[in-house]
Amino acid sequence: MKRFDPALLPSSPDLSLELPLWSAEVDFVAGIDEAGRGALAGPVTAAALILPREPSLSLSLAGVRDSKELTPEQRADCAVRLRQMAVCWGIGFASHAEIDTLGIIQATRLAVLRALDALEVQPQHLLLDYLLLPESPLPQTSLIKGDARSLTIAGASILAKTARDACMCEFDRRYPGYGFAAHKGYCTPGHVKALASLGPCSIHRTSFSPISILQLEI
Repeated sequence: MKRFDPALLPSSPDLSLELPLWSAEVDFVAGIDEAGRGALAGPVTAAALILPREPSLSLSLAGVRDSKELTPEQRADCAVRLRQMAVCWGIGFASHAEIDTLGIIQATRLAVLRALDALEVQPQHLLLDYLLLPESPLPQTSLIKGDARSLTIAGASILAKTARDACMCEFDRRYPGYGFAAHKGYCTPGHVKALASLGPCSIHRTSFSPISILQLEI
């Protein structure tokens, strides 16, 4: 992973990393990002996205950026446009149980591999946000702040986030009282308060603090 000067970050993600690959006849470049690594409950979710070889995409996908910088409404709008314009895209999940068994890094890689398996087209190169995937033989570039630099990675971050948010809203209906639809399983004051009152439920990550501490106290 090459060092990167944050002062060189573009004002919005662009195609400066994709264009040289396309020029070298690497047509299918998959951007990869994940959501939910730091949550206390639910899965970690990865998305793989292949955009068409069109330099004008920066205009037609204006507003696409790191999912954390967007409102839910903006993410939903961007997700629709990305799915419509993509060559293909795939989503992969690793469950809370797999996270507890494998650890969050290996579980994240598992989710990425599942997202790649869901693609209808075999990618020729992977662009990843601060992650290496030694399990894959594909050429890959791991980038610091990749979701702020690459339009393809930024798009993947939005698809991963919206897919995971939908999953957590479903868990909110199954496990009422925790507020999963609001905080999506992250460690917010409301979530911690619910844990103190209700204790962990079956989708909480028992290897994560404070869940592990609560388990010891039970």
